[in-house]
Amino acid sequence: MKQRISIVMPACNEEEALRLLPARLFPVLEAMQDAYELELVLVDDGSSDATFVEMERLRDSSPPFPIVLGVHPVNRGLGAALRTGSDLATGQIIVWLDADGTYPFSLVESLVEAVERGADVATASPYHPQGGVEGVPAFRLLFSRGASTLYRMLVDYRVNTWTAMVRAWRADVLRSASTDEDGFLYVAMTLVEARRRGARIVEAPAVLARRQVGVSKAKVWRITKAHLRYMRGLARLRLTGKFWLREQPSGAGALQHG
Repeated sequence: MKQRISIVMPACNEEEALRLLPARLFPVLEAMQDAYELELVLVDDGSSDATFVEMERLRDSSPPFPIVLGVHPVNRGLGAALRTGSDLATGQIIVWLDADGTYPFSLVESLVEAVERGADVATASPYHPQGGVEGVPAFRLLFSRGASTLYRMLVDYRVNTWTAMVRAWRADVLRSASTDEDGFLYVAMTLVEARRRGARIVEAPAVLARRQVGVSKAKVWRITKAHLRYMRGLARLRLTGKFWLREQPSGAGALQHG
């Protein structure tokens, strides 16, 4: 029996990006169909443009895999949209993808294969020694790279990137690590909480690029404050010896692959 893979894609005011999916994402998924049973889960997070109309058009265009739609009547945040999409997903492996395509969609298959080889989480990693960044504004990199550096210090130095949303998860691992955080912090928080529970993390070197269409929804200062609050809590757990939620056997934890 084929393994079922759920591709979860949240979107807020991404009608332009969604119009590009048949040309950019669908060929990647079609090439995977011989090996996997696929579904695409699209979540409209309170968009004010035609995002949901585009989602309906994609669903009704007779794609070669089912498309499941979720919608938030009002904007609730990236974390809430990822949680809604993941709750709708029926796959044994759940892949999170950005609608804007700032990471190449071709990563999907390699992330899924990493989980099949034994990882609990496989994450795109621009800060891996073999990864890279192209054309991304300096202020965004300062936040993202800085946050990842601090998480390396607090959690696991072997994981270079903690803030990239594009990941493949074993579904049970994701559900055990999920929290009620609604904002961008959810992305890093789920990876941290998975690691605290002993999850094995693989990084796939990737190139993070400037988005080609649409506008970023990230409010950098607000997101930075949320990360710092969370990090303070992690630091306290380290100091009190309560950080790990599961005993860490020898050799367990983060893995690297290039």
